[in-house]
Amino acid sequence: MAERHTTGQETEGAVRGAPGTRGEGPAGVEEGVHEGVDEAVARAWEELVATARRTVADGLVVGTSGNVSVRVGDTVLVTPTGVPYDRLTPADVTGVDLTGRQVIGTLVPTSELPLHLAVHRTTDARAVVHTHAVHATAVSTLVDELPAIHYMTAALGGPVRVARYAAYGTRELAENTLRALDGRTGCLMRNHGTLTHGATLDQAYDRTAQLEWMCRVWLTASSIPGLTPTLLTREQLTEAGERLRGYGQ
Repeated sequence: MAERHTTGQETEGAVRGAPGTRGEGPAGVEEGVHEGVDEAVARAWEELVATARRTVADGLVVGTSGNVSVRVGDTVLVTPTGVPYDRLTPADVTGVDLTGRQVIGTLVPTSELPLHLAVHRTTDARAVVHTHAVHATAVSTLVDELPAIHYMTAALGGPVRVARYAAYGTRELAENTLRALDGRTGCLMRNHGTLTHGATLDQAYDRTAQLEWMCRVWLTASSIPGLTPTLLTREQLTEAGERLRGYGQ
């Protein structure tokens, strides 16, 4: 969902409390800890902001659309609504408990908070990334399931389903998305975008990027008149999934 835009003055006025010292972190995120925030939360917030900025840099979202969350214990850190990601600082850390009660910060959490909390409460996810990626959103309007065009389908648990449409920010959207995620680590959202989750922000983001790439491949292959893309069988996906378990360092 496209978040509400705020001016810099509004953003500044919404932040209270001493921001602490500030410098430039390794990922381009300002260093410094909001008063009362422990080191684990501060580090997780820095990683969350870097991930959110990456979604913009890689063209997966426009403006302040999309949102990111990461869980630290029983606290879920989330991007705030309507604040451009390049303006987020350590003082803007925003967190809620698993019921949605705000426990850190004063900025209003993303309007898709029910969606993020539903995933955190019902899966083993530690991180969730939601985007409005172009090719994935296009595919969400065409099919009920992304055809198995590439073996990386197995990295998401199998053919990626499309969640039924519901208005953004609603419990219905969260429920529809959970159904599409059953046995999967990512899904498409009808006329809306994508959602992926993982054990880390890097893993959740990589799954988002892979999903967008597979949607682009399928759209490209499907656009050739008179030709139909070959798809992988269930057996081939199973084999790929087994091999992927040992992939990486």
